Amino acid sequence: MRDVAESCRSSFRGHIYNIRPLNMMHAQQLFHGRLFNSKEDCPAHLKVVMDKILKKCDGLPLAIIAISGLLSNTETTVLLWNQVEISIGRALERNSSVERMMNILSLSYFDLPPHLKTCLLYLSIFPEDSIIEKKVVIRRWIVEGFIRKEGRYMVYELGERCFNELIKRSLIQPVESDRYDRTMRFRVHDTILDFIISKSVEENFVTFVGLPGIAAGTQRKVRRLSLQVGNQRKLLLPKDLILSHVRSLNVFADSMEIPSLDEFMHLRVLDFGGCCQLENHHLVNIGRLFHLKYLNLRHLGVSELPEQIKHLQYLDMLDLRDTNVRELPRAIVNLSSLVYLLVDNGVTFPGGVLKMQALEILKQVEALGQSLNFLQELGQLKNLRKIYLDLFDVPVVGVTKECSKSFIAYQSLCNLGTQNLRSVTIWHGGGFLLEPWYPALRSLEKLITWRSAVPHVPEWVGSLVNLQKLRLEVESLGQPDLCILATLPALLTLDLEKTTKSSEGKLNVSGGDGFRFLRNLRII
Repeated sequence: MRDVAESCRSSFRGHIYNIRPLNMMHAQQLFHGRLFNSKEDCPAHLKVVMDKILKKCDGLPLAIIAISGLLSNTETTVLLWNQVEISIGRALERNSSVERMMNILSLSYFDLPPHLKTCLLYLSIFPEDSIIEKKVVIRRWIVEGFIRKEGRYMVYELGERCFNELIKRSLIQPVESDRYDRTMRFRVHDTILDFIISKSVEENFVTFVGLPGIAAGTQRKVRRLSLQVGNQRKLLLPKDLILSHVRSLNVFADSMEIPSLDEFMHLRVLDFGGCCQLENHHLVNIGRLFHLKYLNLRHLGVSELPEQIKHLQYLDMLDLRDTNVRELPRAIVNLSSLVYLLVDNGVTFPGGVLKMQALEILKQVEALGQSLNFLQELGQLKNLRKIYLDLFDVPVVGVTKECSKSFIAYQSLCNLGTQNLRSVTIWHGGGFLLEPWYPALRSLEKLITWRSAVPHVPEWVGSLVNLQKLRLEVESLGQPDLCILATLPALLTLDLEKTTKSSEGKLNVSGGDGFRFLRNLRII
């Protein structure tokens, strides 16, 4: 890096600003803030060993953050902190800042339990400066087999626990959070990425092609392949690379020779999300990937899926968002293991969805563009947990209410509410929400509406005893509406949008009126 700075300086007659390490006062403030949520408070019995630890970190901010993340997972005793201080090693006092940093990261890495080490190493697949979606990486951990169901927790919940642990240890950085301060997207610090790339290469966990300074191994079995743009104009796969054992193919190159899928017969994860050159003909042989569990075609120009996709009997996740696909092939209903099906609004589904009993997440369905058969079968998907519905209703002359697609979708949702449905997001469903909703969706934990204003809070909402998050659009908000919402015993987050001004003036809520567990309130 200094060579680059020298080159720039000589061209512009400038000066190099050498970033100085933190002094002890600022190092203590950073350390305290990360570990004690305070800039000043540190237990008196730990101050001596803390100063020793900070001295070895030598003012390197990332080193301080990594060590504080490590200590946050230990008891705050002098004995344990002394063990950490000794583990950092005397050699750090003589090493360069880079070597010192890598040694401290090694300490944090080797303190991780085995499953967290694997989850962290997996992040080396993504290119430098990538902004990564939390949902994406958790789903990939699951299909790779890093997260397994245990006890009463769902496998995705266990994945979130692993993710939050890496955040807590400061090994990944939150980049974007929702309005309730939950991390939605994150990145990996460049130094940490360098470290986990070196570990991945050392352990033959990931093979990189196109990454500057990293030579693709040709003698070892390739398990996970990450194709990234290096300095080449067009990325080519080395001909002597052994591909017969590849389990995960990840393409992040804009310009490359797309390999034939025939070379990856044991593939489980296929992510073409970064290859804009992919076309329909590249997917012709996808039906031969019998072991495939994860297929990401998001942001690509493909317009159709081949009928051969029916052979992917282990496929768990299919992402077709932001593509040109407007109609799913009839063969897709044969994907009996599919859990996540993610498509754009306006995509037409075939009949026979009743066969897809493994479906848990369906995003998103424009109800009026579907057949009556599809909407009826939708209500019989016993494992469906989350659905996104667009119910934009155009009146049709001569069609009774009972035969309308909106009403059939309403009946299907009511039926799903007696099964495992946990989350519903609705667009353009104002009239839909005014139905009596019987039987009520008692299992529902999340109800979100957009462009679905109703005159008042529907009475049936008060029967959602498990509802934790609610977003509603109401034309006016009065005391009776508030009383309905206050009775929800599990409500944590309430987001209300008024489309007209309320005529009742101030609304009053006393301690005995309910909202016992409400944590987040937002009224627009």
